Amino acid sequence: MFDRILVPLDGSQLADSVLPHVAAIASPFNAEVTLLRMVEKNQTVVSAQLFDLLNWQINKTKSALYLEKIKVLFQESGIRTQALVSEGLVAEGIAEYAQQQGMKLIVLSSHGRNGLTQWGISSITQKIVLIAQTSLLIVRAHQYGPCADKLSTAPLYKRILVPLDGSQRAENALPIITQLAQFHKSQVHLVHVVETPEMARQMPLAPEDVELATRVVDRNRKEAEQYLENLKSRSYLKDIDVRTHLITSENATVALHQLEEQEQIDIVTFNAHGYSGNHQWPYGSMVNHFILYGKAPLLIVQDLPLKQELVSPELSNFKRIEY
Repeated sequence: MFDRILVPLDGSQLADSVLPHVAAIASPFNAEVTLLRMVEKNQTVVSAQLFDLLNWQINKTKSALYLEKIKVLFQESGIRTQALVSEGLVAEGIAEYAQQQGMKLIVLSSHGRNGLTQWGISSITQKIVLIAQTSLLIVRAHQYGPCADKLSTAPLYKRILVPLDGSQRAENALPIITQLAQFHKSQVHLVHVVETPEMARQMPLAPEDVELATRVVDRNRKEAEQYLENLKSRSYLKDIDVRTHLITSENATVALHQLEEQEQIDIVTFNAHGYSGNHQWPYGSMVNHFILYGKAPLLIVQDLPLKQELVSPELSNFKRIEY
């Protein structure tokens, strides 16, 4: 499972908002945490290279001290932690390092040193999300203040939302959720949305159209009810407080966002793909929507195999800096 966790940080308070979540994820899985700071050199003219090199050395030293302070914070909480500074393109370097070192999870802040924007995630976070080939935890930076001098030991995830579409592929996230819920004593909300079928676009609908739509919804609801009951009876979920939700809606995405708000969900968890997922894309359409517009932290369990080549050679030029 999540035995190796990568945490990219840029020195900002917004990026530091992930730290309580790193502890909340690392503890249940007894994971080793790697703190990574990517230092990107500026492309300057020859006359300014010496000045640029001096600034870069200063930034490298500051980054090392910054990571060391956070490393001690985690170690005091009993979490195995290492820290390193690397040089290279930020998003590409983070993704490549994760693949080379076999990281099982990357924990990302939605925004970093460039500040909050009107977009759900920053451009750097979006790049990492698109090219990383591992599971991800995206923390919404605007919801959290500066990190304290000591990590809290209080359970962070009291309510976990797990949308399921009835496929075995979507259930790939359940073993991870089980372990997380057992540690945090969480209430797990399993939800299935039955969408009303799109009918012929004549207004008003003919009686036979309404009857057909009703029959389809009733049939799907019966199947979904049985599916959710079967899930609750599984042995690995018996010791967990499981709540099920069966929703009928014209729009499954809107229904899930509404449920997230109504139940005051602390973290939403998806498998990267469901029954209609295509391996050509890293995430299904529902997951993509929550990446951009979700309000709660989002845990995505990736189910695609690693590709041999992560990024093009010209983008993968980063090196590790020892300190």
